[in-house]
Amino acid sequence: MSTASLDLAKRCSREATLAGAKAAAVATVASAIPTFASVRMLPWAKANINPTGQALIISTVAGMAYFIAADKKILSLARRHSFENAPEHLKNTSYQGTGRPHPAFFRP
Repeated sequence: MSTASLDLAKRCSREATLAGAKAAAVATVASAIPTFASVRMLPWAKANINPTGQALIISTVAGMAYFIAADKKILSLARRHSFENAPEHLKNTSYQGTGRPHPAFFRP
């Protein structure tokens, strides 16, 4: 691999890590507030969700948000960079066929 592609890969992974960390922080707050509120207000939750269960709920949401956001970022960057580096004849995605209008689900 060339140094340019290694630098690009490092930058993309750094961007994905940052996007995942931001999503995890937001998800932590967004899941912690209703979890703590429900344990204080609902009798069933107060009886059945101990502090370990609360931490497990919050950390699971944060972990899922991290990996989903990082994966989405990596896929979007890979799509953008593969399109930038594609040959010109592949960049033209419009259909130049029979001249009939496309059905709605084929329109670009």
